[in-house]
Amino acid sequence: MLQNATPLAERIEDEFRFFKTWAQRPLKMGAVTPSSRAFARMMIRHGKPDPEGWTLELGPGTGVITEELIRSGIPQEKLVCVEYEEHFYELLKKRFPRVNLIRGDAFDLAHTLGEFADTEFSAVLSGVPVLLISEEKRRRFIDDCLSRVRPGGNMTQLSYSFTSPQKPVPGCFDVRKSEWVAFNLPPGRVWIFEREAA
Repeated sequence: MLQNATPLAERIEDEFRFFKTWAQRPLKMGAVTPSSRAFARMMIRHGKPDPEGWTLELGPGTGVITEELIRSGIPQEKLVCVEYEEHFYELLKKRFPRVNLIRGDAFDLAHTLGEFADTEFSAVLSGVPVLLISEEKRRRFIDDCLSRVRPGGNMTQLSYSFTSPQKPVPGCFDVRKSEWVAFNLPPGRVWIFEREAA
């Protein structure tokens, strides 16, 4: 468990760092600021990661959701995080030294996960900007994530869109939504993807 939350000064610095990254590469970022703690807690509530199992987080950014996962009881050693941006990756390494942190592409998990490629996860939590890719690639991404989740688990996706980032695919997966999270910039919600019931 983390002893203390990220200090206010570091959170302000994170806001600047996040905005700077967005300004440099807007097509690689889904938002101009990190997710709020309220958003992180909403994602965890719907994702229901199991402290006894493995949890996969995609696109942790500055680590807001990572920190909340650990505070909720997920051991750092049972958490696998995939981050694409190098400076976020270096920041996360310093902040969460026991987390299994991987720098790589969340849209190519078979290659990126390395030794964790065959791991069965209790939940997948994604903050990657899926609306910036094609619908076909989104469908494959969600299907791939769900193939790595144990029965009864799900994939949760942050989004600032009023509609689901991906429609349900009959015979493959369903999608449902959380309530709106107003305490976030911009406001958004969590979309929950699950395998169709047999």
